[in-house]
Amino acid sequence: MDLLSKKCKPCEGGVDPFDADTAHVYLIDTPDWQMDDQAKKIEREFKFKKFINSIDFVNAVADLAENEGHHPDIFISFNFVKLMLTTHAIKGLSENDFIMAAKINNIYNHFLNG
Repeated sequence: MDLLSKKCKPCEGGVDPFDADTAHVYLIDTPDWQMDDQAKKIEREFKFKKFINSIDFVNAVADLAENEGHHPDIFISFNFVKLMLTTHAIKGLSENDFIMAAKINNIYNHFLNG
């Protein structure tokens, strides 16, 4: 599936969250993201050389989140950023979480490759 070409869709609830099997299929296209044991969220840590690189990355993710209408939980430390994604309206995972994860991976790759 081409998650990079998709756009997050508003979720007001009323749909079931992904089951673990469906989420595992999506994880194939979102390398380095880990799913929790209940299949309710995915998360990833991103490493940087300097604090300012962490902040620049978070700003790029924030811009993406605003454009997609889907926002991660963000934890910032000196040289790493931890992001967690879940679809709060359904208390679990949806395609939106994996679209964001793929696009965040793309942003990170741009940071690594200058």
